[in-house]
Formats: sequence, C-alpha cells, structure tokens
Amino acid sequence: MGELFGLKINKISVFLVFVILLSPVKTSAQQRIGLGIHVDPVISWFSSDIDAVTNEGARAGINFGLAFNRYFGPNYSFSTGINIVNAGGKLVCTDTTILGLSKHEYKIATVLPNEVVVYKIQYLAVPIGLKLQTNQIGYLTVFTDIGIDPKVVIGRKVDIPSLDIKGENATSELRLFNLSYHITGGIEYAVGGNTEMVLGFTFDNNFLDITKDNGNQPSDKVSHKLFSFRIGVNF
Repeated sequence: MGELFGLKINKISVFLVFVILLSPVKTSAQQRIGLGIHVDPVISWFSSDIDAVTNEGARAGINFGLAFNRYFGPNYSFSTGINIVNAGGKLVCTDTTILGLSKHEYKIATVLPNEVVVYKIQYLAVPIGLKLQTNQIGYLTVFTDIGIDPKVVIGRKVDIPSLDIKGENATSELRLFNLSYHITGGIEYAVGGNTEMVLGFTFDNNFLDITKDNGNQPSDKVSHKLFSFRIGVNF
C-alpha cells in the first residue's frame, strides 16, 4: 500500500511539472514560450573502441526539426523539440564478417576484410536541454544550448559496394535506441517582432553502441558522432 501510494504521488508530481512547464505564464513577460524550425546540413561518422573495426569516412545528411523554448528568465530557457535526423557513416573490419539483411535474396552478406560497409541511419530524436543567451546587442543575440537527446532509430539501411548491395534493410545490425549529448552555439538575428533568423553549429555524440555484435562479428562499441550547421527561424 505504501509503495502504491508513493507511486501515485510520483505520478502526480510528474504531471504537475508538465503542467507548470507547458501552461501559459502571464505574471512576467520574461517567462515566454518560443517556437522555431530548422534545417541543418549534417556530417556524421563513427568511432570504435577496438582496432579491428575502424571508421572509413563521413557521410553527409540533414536534420529537420521543431524547437520549443520555455523561458524562465530573460537569458535562460528550457529547450526541447523533435528532430528527424538523416545520418550515417562507414566502417571497415579486418576480419571477414557476415551481416544480416532483411530483404536481400540471401538474407545475409559475407563482407571480406577491409571492405567498406556504408550505414544509413534515420533517427527520431527529442532533445532536452538548457539554453543560455546574451542580451540583444543591436539585432544580434549569442546563444548556447547544452543537453541530451533520447533517440529512436526509425531507418536502418546499408550499402556494401564490394557486393553491389545498395539500400538494403539492416534492422538486425543496428540497435533501436540511443542516447547522446549535444552542444550548440550560434547567433540569432532579429528581423522584426519576435521573428529571428538562426545560424549556429551543433556537435552531437552518442553514448551507446549503435551496432549489434551478431555471429562472428567483433565485440566492440561503435559510437556515432554528428556535426551540423544550424539554419533556422524562431517565432
């Protein structure tokens, strides 16, 4: 009964926090809500913790997103939103490996040593962070945003050039969930009213292993890193 009562209290507390964060605030003009959209060109690559698996280059991608900021002071806000991130990378292994391919006619692919495997990954990410910004100087505001990004992998495909395989579904080779931290910095340029143009840079580094270690594959941790150029509009 005590545990049940405590669980109810915790649920109520969580509900109240969401109500406080999402409800309109009329007591102060500083406590406003900001919305924004952005389209970010992305460069992404992998890193491995063992010598047998190495990064073989970066891939270009793009990040589409909606940003939400709830200000609790003139220069501070809680930030969140939703992003669709198209990214990837290239890996090589010093050993022969077998990859599972969901739609390939043989369902597997044997990759010889030092042959490149190109991963194409699409994430659904919900960034949660703290945004800090300067007072407006002329038309410009300088800002930084630091936080974490829970992610769900919604697209998992591979190319294997040596086997003439392209765009094959590799659901069994990539993990479904990941978590990263992000560091963003940039400027906002006021163009009228509450509308601002946004330019900046973001570095995003995943904490968790993105690949699965199936069958004869080496036991490793492959981290996914992303660098993007922020282009957006705030309202």
